[in-house]
Amino acid sequence: MVFSTHCTACPRLVSFLEAGRTSHPGYHCRPVPPFGDGAPRLLIVGLAPGFHGANKTGRPFTGDHAGILLYETLHAFGYATRPSSVAADDGLELIGCRITNAVKCVPPENKPETGEIKRCNGYLRKELSDLRAGTAILALGLIAHKAVLMALGLKATAHPFAHDVRHDLPGGLTLYDSYHCSRYNTQTRRLTPEMFQAVFSRIATDRKD
Repeated sequence: MVFSTHCTACPRLVSFLEAGRTSHPGYHCRPVPPFGDGAPRLLIVGLAPGFHGANKTGRPFTGDHAGILLYETLHAFGYATRPSSVAADDGLELIGCRITNAVKCVPPENKPETGEIKRCNGYLRKELSDLRAGTAILALGLIAHKAVLMALGLKATAHPFAHDVRHDLPGGLTLYDSYHCSRYNTQTRRLTPEMFQAVFSRIATDRKD
């Protein structure tokens, strides 16, 4: 299943994007493609584009509040050439890292429906099938975690989600979990920068073993 910015598989999301293009003519308002290295050592899977962030800019986590902590951390660990991502043409590059979403279109209230997650899962399945053995996958939140397992045909009950947990997967892949770096989670301190950095430190340590 090859990614397309012209996908119309989810009627509710198509209607929402059409309304978005009308109210915000300069916004991307289409499926947001993955961003980064074509053969990554680390694949980050988020939930879905934010309306005034990735849905505006056309790049995952760019313009979103969630992207502040994410790109700062990626830069600190050598995965990004800059500590902030403000526009799709700002010159930022990812190094050995790729960012994607479980759902490629912005959903109303940032809440995709189960059917939308399932229909979009084919794109994620293709992304995962292209990964080399030894690649780390970082799921940001429960929905991303479940989407990865769905794409690989694995049972969620065999790999329960929990922050800073590692799951060894078939094909030499490793799944790491983190709470999503959303505005709500960072402002309530459910996820602190130190907690987020600890997950990246664990990934880095495991790669050296």
